[in-house]
Amino acid sequence: MSAHIGYAAMLERFPPAEAVELAALAESHGFTGVMATDHFQPWMPAQGQSSFVWSVLGAVGARTRGDFGPGVTTPGYRMHPAAVAQASATLAAMYPGRHWLGLGSGEALNEHVVGAYWPEAPERINRMFEAVDVIKRLFAGSLAGRDVRHSGQHFKLESTRLWTMPEVAPEILVAASGPVTARRAGRTVDGFITTGAPADKLAALLTRFGEGAREAGRNVSSMPKVLQLHLSWAATDEEAMRNALVEWPNGGLRVPRSDIRSPFEFEQLARTVRPDDFEGRLVVSADPDVHRAQIQRCLDLGFNRIYLHNAGRNQAEFLEVFGRDVLPGLRA
Repeated sequence: MSAHIGYAAMLERFPPAEAVELAALAESHGFTGVMATDHFQPWMPAQGQSSFVWSVLGAVGARTRGDFGPGVTTPGYRMHPAAVAQASATLAAMYPGRHWLGLGSGEALNEHVVGAYWPEAPERINRMFEAVDVIKRLFAGSLAGRDVRHSGQHFKLESTRLWTMPEVAPEILVAASGPVTARRAGRTVDGFITTGAPADKLAALLTRFGEGAREAGRNVSSMPKVLQLHLSWAATDEEAMRNALVEWPNGGLRVPRSDIRSPFEFEQLARTVRPDDFEGRLVVSADPDVHRAQIQRCLDLGFNRIYLHNAGRNQAEFLEVFGRDVLPGLRA
């Protein structure tokens, strides 16, 4: 069975029209879905973009045929969970069976811009799961034709429903980088998302997610287990490393990122990144087989959807080479 390998459209790096064109080009080369990043600001000024993910996803849906979703959006700061639910339900109604909703606890870079207090990690995670509850109840109530209200620790919702709904609510996936969140996701949502990391950490997250799913009586084998995998491929190893250092140095940062508020702060930190910092975090190579082996290792760990992001600006060449030399050799 062929693997589900999608394209990660990095909206902090490419203008919206170009990102949509690249998503369509990826599909023409055999990629089977699109994950689009939700940023209000880029990681660093040189990356230069940050378009509104919901607008771009609407265009991606029109130009492609595979699955697509935000990887990930954060309800509760820039957008109330009800607004996120409405945006997601609208896309799912327009493109039945294709859209999924990826949710995360957020980063100050994107969420502090509305001036709200930026809480510590435990509170952010609790806020996220309360937002998940609001969105799930809105989806379920709206499909049943009834109003929903909510009064919780972090959010309030007056009696209302979503008047535009698909026949089936979108899958809800939660981003998890730690074992507690992964296990909680397994108990409460349809699947989970994480980013590339050392194999032992990824295996631990999959294990915890599976434990949570089984506690809730779910069949973990059929649940989405999604990985956003960063890599740097170019025609030579030297060019691949240059692309990683210049275009995606944040991939080598070894400091926590969630509390950094400015692209200019990231820029200062990125100046400390050296080639060795990518070890175990981002494969840098001109050899497609090296990348294929890494992707296959992630599939073998248990991920059933992987979305690839290439650090360089050489996106068209990357999509052509990987579509020809990497994707056909991968096994689900």
